[in-house]
Amino acid sequence: MLFPTSLVGSYPQPDWLIDREKLAGRFPPRVRARELWRVDPQYLAEAQADATRLAILDQVEAGLDILTDGEIGRESYSNAFATALDGVDVDNPGTALDRSGHPNPVPRIVGPISRRHAVNVEALRFLRSQAAPGKVVKVTVPGPFTMAQQAQNDFYPTLEEAAYGYAAAVREEVADLFAAGADIVQLDEPYLQARPDPAKAFGVAVINAALEGISGTTAVHLCFGYAAIIHERPSGYSFLPELTDCVAKQISIETAQSELDCSVLAPLASAGKTVILGVLNLGDPSVETTAVVAERVRRALPFVPAEQLVLAPDCGMKYLRRDSAFGKLQALTSAAAELRAGRL
Repeated sequence: MLFPTSLVGSYPQPDWLIDREKLAGRFPPRVRARELWRVDPQYLAEAQADATRLAILDQVEAGLDILTDGEIGRESYSNAFATALDGVDVDNPGTALDRSGHPNPVPRIVGPISRRHAVNVEALRFLRSQAAPGKVVKVTVPGPFTMAQQAQNDFYPTLEEAAYGYAAAVREEVADLFAAGADIVQLDEPYLQARPDPAKAFGVAVINAALEGISGTTAVHLCFGYAAIIHERPSGYSFLPELTDCVAKQISIETAQSELDCSVLAPLASAGKTVILGVLNLGDPSVETTAVVAERVRRALPFVPAEQLVLAPDCGMKYLRRDSAFGKLQALTSAAAELRAGRL
């Protein structure tokens, strides 16, 4: 099927589950932020499961072809995994600058990084249990390059070596996710764009290490940051063509808010990559028309064949109102249907 549709990863959490004012008033947490949850800890897992069901139902009702769990049970895209690893001290966090230059509490690397147990497998099994038989499901995992940038390294001689430590933990997680039934596993690597110099030095190499020996469909997501927090978008990526050498089969990028010149996607397409194309502007809560979304897709078609496109929002939907997010997904699937039928 041409133009399959998918979330990038996140979907808005209900106000009864998470304090969205607190969430919106801070940068995404790198260490645990349990104060964000409104529900008593003894009922939290049940509440997260109920909210996840709603997020999956929204995706189904909107007509998405690829389902995620909306990352409903996470405080941020990265902290649940990054704080579940051995070798990091989260009780005495360090400090690192986020992509806007603000200091943020982060895990402090104090020993060899290793994964003590699977982190996302149970969430995947729940997603699979809620999806119709045969439905394609995707799971997201923070990537090794980004986690290394979001940590204070007090152990490894270099940050590059720390990134390889994270890569080994990610590889174990990805393997377990495919064994448990994931169709697609996506590594979230926004700091490839935010830190282009170290990314060019070792970003692709550590991603390839994290995916070594993995045969399932894998994706790498990079972006300009959450639109609710990072308001100014550059017109182009500081790190993108380098991903032609990445072993991941899919590359997820944003084009809507930045009005990206899609000619930069041509090398990825020539390298055989599927492009997960962000075509919903999350900096504006108003719902786009079908025609607007379709036009954003058409901007890419001279450079990426239709059969190598997956349609998605720009980076995550976590900070949107739920009604806005659902309406935008409907516009996305409507545009995909019209493009398939050749009516737009």
